[in-house]
Amino acid sequence: MQLERVRQEAYALPWAILQKTLKDMLRRLSAAEEPRDPQAALQSRQVQAVGKVAVLSLSGIIMQRASFMLEFFGGTSTEQFAQAFDDAIANPDIRAIVIDVDSPGGSVAGTAELAQRIYDARDQKKIVAIADSLAASAAYWIGSAAAEFWATPTAEVGSIGVFAVHEDTSQADAEAGVKYTLVKAGKYKAEGNPYEPLSAEAQAYMQTRVDDYYGMFVQAVAKQRGVGVDAVRGGFGQGRVVGADDAKAQGMIDRIGTLNDVLVSLRAVPGPNARSRAELLQARQLLVESELTS
Repeated sequence: MQLERVRQEAYALPWAILQKTLKDMLRRLSAAEEPRDPQAALQSRQVQAVGKVAVLSLSGIIMQRASFMLEFFGGTSTEQFAQAFDDAIANPDIRAIVIDVDSPGGSVAGTAELAQRIYDARDQKKIVAIADSLAASAAYWIGSAAAEFWATPTAEVGSIGVFAVHEDTSQADAEAGVKYTLVKAGKYKAEGNPYEPLSAEAQAYMQTRVDDYYGMFVQAVAKQRGVGVDAVRGGFGQGRVVGADDAKAQGMIDRIGTLNDVLVSLRAVPGPNARSRAELLQARQLLVESELTS
């Protein structure tokens, strides 16, 4: 029963996500695969403190609320991420926030609100996002709200667009000898149901919804990246993900480097995955210099 509710939600939502990711999600739901460990959804909400820098992970499928769908696929709740972000903003010991992004995107719901929250906090603390190594669709929408956007050398960013899916099971049902009768009230109630082909009127309405959300997406990115709307519509990958070099050339990101490079730029000690001892020593020297000048 839970799987069926998740299936219905997946087809009802407008998505800002990589098409191949949603295709895989729907395949897993059709195959009735076992959900992931519920803790998978919790892992992406962990906050790591590196010196006076809070590193917040934005990973996996992005959904507005913690739900069975989020537990099934693993990912990040925008509501819970927003709470962690607010805590970091309010913490006087934290002077900068890094959003570590590795996500194919997700539901449109909650994405615009989280992006606006991050954008509004720019004047309170230094906020940096990094595509490490994927910031697609809703994840790019959120990441571009930071004051500075990095990408690792092999990262992919973009996929600016919105789409919805309609499932038509009428032929398969007919072949199986199953017939559904819908009893409804309200002119458009049950519009777009999976038991009959999608009508032209219903498709036009779905397109209107997709266009509206796409307009929100484009306007938000234009504001957050400080460019015109036409620059986003006519560039920025036009729905495709692009590599780090191309993204920088198009103004989609500001700098190319690793998470450790970001931490060094913020005068924070890099973690155990620092690329070299020399880099670690450099970071420590920068810390010393910053303390002497603060």
